[in-house]
Amino acid sequence: MEGSSVLNFPSSKTHFKVTSHKLYSPFKQTQVVNFHPKQFRNSNSISKTHFLLSSTRSISKSILSPCLAVAEPLETITNNNSSAKDNLPKIDKSGRFCSPRAARELALSIVYASCLEGSDPIQLFEKRLNVRREPGYEFDKSLLLEYNHMTFGGPPVSTQTEEEAEELLHKSEKESAIEAEVLSAPPKLVYSKLILRLTKKMLVAIVDSWEKHVLVIDKIAPPNWKNVPASRILELCILHLAMSEITVLGTRHQIIINEAVDLAKRFCDGTAPRIINGCLRTFVKNHSGITNVAQPLEARRQNK
Repeated sequence: MEGSSVLNFPSSKTHFKVTSHKLYSPFKQTQVVNFHPKQFRNSNSISKTHFLLSSTRSISKSILSPCLAVAEPLETITNNNSSAKDNLPKIDKSGRFCSPRAARELALSIVYASCLEGSDPIQLFEKRLNVRREPGYEFDKSLLLEYNHMTFGGPPVSTQTEEEAEELLHKSEKESAIEAEVLSAPPKLVYSKLILRLTKKMLVAIVDSWEKHVLVIDKIAPPNWKNVPASRILELCILHLAMSEITVLGTRHQIIINEAVDLAKRFCDGTAPRIINGCLRTFVKNHSGITNVAQPLEARRQNK
């Protein structure tokens, strides 16, 4: 069964329309993914548009979900959780991102774009690495110091005066502009060589385990995600990234579950963080072959 659907993601950052093609799948009613690993499409069909992930805190977060208007408010991250991660260096001596979180964000953006385009993520990654810069283009590296990997959505904010509202709007628009500039810049200017190598390892792991993990996701994902996969592409990409890191790269599952929940808080809407947490805990317990499963920090916090 083959079909196509047109996805529209309105955004104040960029507007694009992508025709995505469903895969041949042994479970036709749950075609969870929109790219076929190792079966490259015509490379000329890859759009020059950069597919930007924007945090749920920014004005332009609707790029990630058509269900933004009915999304539930996300929990604000606690100070204890953020302080430990803030101690890790974000920028190396060359002035580029050097944290594993940066690699995961980049890998997620590549897989997300490849699903929308129907292209291979590794091929798309290589194209982004080798894209020619426009004449006169200069990237402001000071933006990397302002970019915040730990910006999460929170409950609705109320203000007492119009001036306060305008100030908050200005701050949000500034954060959105920084994210757009950083995430659309040539990767070699933004990420260290180590992070680019780690990103490629993640993408290779995702591609190599894709078919196997599609079958697992069909068992552990909620029915509404599987019934309308086009509206949950990003959430499913987070699951694939996390599952491949656990099973292929061998990263500790406690770390990966916390990272996946953070990515969902940052880029997704509504109950996605809780659902992803539950899906990955089920995956680790029943489908990954890992024994002595300890409850991750994020799960313990949510259960309090």
